[in-house]
Amino acid sequence: MKHRTFFWFFLPTAIAMLLFIAAPIVSVLIQSVFAPHEAVLIEVENCTPLVGCTTETMIDQEATRDLREAQPLGRFVGLDIYLDRAHLAIEEVGQIWSTSETWGSFWSRIFNLPFYRAMSFTLTYTFVVTPALIVLGLMIALAVNSLHRHLKGLMIFFSLLPMIVTPIIGSLILFWMVDSRGVLGSALVSLAGDPNFSLKASTGLTWVMLIIYGIWSSAPFAFVVFYAGLQTLPRDTLEAAQIDGATRWQQVRYVIIPHLTPLVTFVALIQLMDNFRVLEPIIGFNASAHATSLSWIILNDLGGETRQLSSASANSVLTLIGVAILLSPVLVRTWQDFKRKT
Repeated sequence: MKHRTFFWFFLPTAIAMLLFIAAPIVSVLIQSVFAPHEAVLIEVENCTPLVGCTTETMIDQEATRDLREAQPLGRFVGLDIYLDRAHLAIEEVGQIWSTSETWGSFWSRIFNLPFYRAMSFTLTYTFVVTPALIVLGLMIALAVNSLHRHLKGLMIFFSLLPMIVTPIIGSLILFWMVDSRGVLGSALVSLAGDPNFSLKASTGLTWVMLIIYGIWSSAPFAFVVFYAGLQTLPRDTLEAAQIDGATRWQQVRYVIIPHLTPLVTFVALIQLMDNFRVLEPIIGFNASAHATSLSWIILNDLGGETRQLSSASANSVLTLIGVAILLSPVLVRTWQDFKRKT
């Protein structure tokens, strides 16, 4: 393809990427280094008969409005927002480090900070759910692919049901099921023999519940990708392995998995990004008292009457950096494999 032809072919895509990806990222970066203006305060002296004169501090509405109109982005604060207690909390981390006697006390105290508490759940959720859904999706794909052709359609339909359900609705349904009056909740109360037993009251059990839901809701995507990849598997290679006496496990390990490796990389990339931005399960389970994520902090900053746009922007930038760090090993490995093949 000629360079001129390629330029005009790629131009609409490039414009769309600049408008809908690059411009919002630049906007968020700019907003994260500006903080809202502080109100302009003035002292007003009020004098009344018999009482005398008193001085009262009030907000100068007109001056405050003029200041915000003159500098709509706010006042420039640089990296102060990133370093404050609601985010990286550098000063607080330093104090905890200097006063902690053991690693256990250091980690227990640092996870009381909002950003690190959210990061701990986000990373745990990401690194548990992502490999688990890949393995589960591959197992389902192998099982469905080995069924009789008359049964495949039915099993594919049931396997895709979690993907059909809206994430927030699915999490709400499971939330009701694990309630003490729900099907799963009442069964667990009976098994525990404790009428006061509740999954929702335990931080650890809440994390387990969210992780199980994450695997259940995302595994169908991996199943669809791997099942499609199995349809392109060379039959002669598989038949040669069978003739050589390879067991089912050896066929999967040495023939099927190497064939599906590019798809595994693709699924891992997509799910790492999605799982690092986990939000819907936390809202659906109403689990913010036990589990918060970076996306939940952003939503919390943007909610309520006082919208903290600068704080939300800083958390968004930190989330982007986290996603880039997570994806970099996979992207580097993919690039190295591509260079070896070429």
